[in-house]
Amino acid sequence: MIKKQKLTILYEDKNLLIVDKPAKLLTVATLKEKEHTLYYEASTYVKKQHPNNKIFIVNRLDKDTSGIVVFAKNEKTKLEYQNNWQDYAVNREYLAIVERKVLKDKDTLKNYLQEDKNHNVYVSNKGKLAITSYEVLARNRSYSLLKINIFTGKKNQIRVQLSNINHPIVGDKKYKSIKNPLNRLGLHACLLELKINNQNMVIKTKIPKEFKMMFDCLK
Repeated sequence: MIKKQKLTILYEDKNLLIVDKPAKLLTVATLKEKEHTLYYEASTYVKKQHPNNKIFIVNRLDKDTSGIVVFAKNEKTKLEYQNNWQDYAVNREYLAIVERKVLKDKDTLKNYLQEDKNHNVYVSNKGKLAITSYEVLARNRSYSLLKINIFTGKKNQIRVQLSNINHPIVGDKKYKSIKNPLNRLGLHACLLELKINNQNMVIKTKIPKEFKMMFDCLK
């Protein structure tokens, strides 16, 4: 892991740049914010290597979610990964801190999700199928730490499906969380098994320090 230009770089080669995004940082620009983004930092980094270098986003995370984000250094690589993301991203793991003690040690959640006109996603009897599995890594009386695997890539699927079983992610006011002990959303993309140069490579990050502080067994 190399820290350069504010970026925590997890992997880099001539085609890819994979970084660990902090929470509360946009992945790409919006109409209101152009420079305080992960894309801007990644672009600045590659342009310092050569002024003509460019960067292209492959996947993105919500502003309040931390973890692994993949950039391509050329448009050909970007299109290759985006067009085949379900095949290239062999395994995607997240860590989530949720409200209350989750009693089941592990489970798989399957729901159909829809989005309303206000861009809120909700569980429905129709829409697009979302499949998420979880395993409990730690518990206390008030919170649980889950390892999450996703098998589909639907908008907000982890957040919606955990809220639907009455275990919203902490700090996720949009999806019915009433507690925010971390002062951030308790969701972190911790592992990505990705096809790189025809080989499966595991890219991973450490458990965020603030997550560990929530559970005595992890301190």
